[in-house]
Amino acid sequence: MEKTRAAAIDLGKARVGVAVTDELGLYAHPRPLLDGRNRRALLSALAELARDEGITRFLVGLPLEMNGDEGPAARRAMAFAQALADATGVEVELLDERLTTVEAARRLRDGGVSARKGKERIDGAAAAVLLQSWLDARR
Repeated sequence: MEKTRAAAIDLGKARVGVAVTDELGLYAHPRPLLDGRNRRALLSALAELARDEGITRFLVGLPLEMNGDEGPAARRAMAFAQALADATGVEVELLDERLTTVEAARRLRDGGVSARKGKERIDGAAAAVLLQSWLDARR
């Protein structure tokens, strides 16, 4: 299996969660949040991340409706995924992210993180859940 260094993106309007695989491609590690309000700056920060970390694939969470339909948020994520691919030249894959935020909140709570602290860390944790499930599925 080829070595893939991947980064997952939990796209929010204000905050963007990011997680990156470790060097062995086994585990997902959350990174500091990025500002989602300025798309150009966000794409630039992700291009820099790709260069600095040797990212060969971005995974963008696709927030489908619970019935599987594509709503406005999913269409926004698809447009962003295309812009990210264009800006970085890195392969971008969309992944169903339904319930990743719920799972991330549960994991933070189980880890003893307070609700207030959890709110600050939920986006990165959701990106890590998305990335870890992708890594686990590849094994």
